[in-house]
Amino acid sequence: MRGFNFSEIVGFDWDSGNIDKNWGKHRVAFWESEEIFFNRPLLLQSDDKHSGKDEVRYYALGKTNKNRLLFEAFTIRKNKIRIISARTMSKKEKIIYQKQYEQKK
Repeated sequence: MRGFNFSEIVGFDWDSGNIDKNWGKHRVAFWESEEIFFNRPLLLQSDDKHSGKDEVRYYALGKTNKNRLLFEAFTIRKNKIRIISARTMSKKEKIIYQKQYEQKK
């Protein structure tokens, strides 16, 4: 995966343009979308299809503190995670995540 090192991340990048967007579209609160980055397993992959020359995008499969399984698209800006989209995982994404979870046991 190209791009960033988690040890350099200092927080999340929220503003009026993105803090409530995922709640309106997918009923995912901003604080809930942050939780997956602190829980394991967390599956990360660079998203070359949606990356531009100036900004690398990633996607993550993870779980919240209440075990809600989320898919998130995000980028890194000034050492902060900026979540672009957060939603409940699809059936296919759940299978991928659960296979990884079983391997980590």
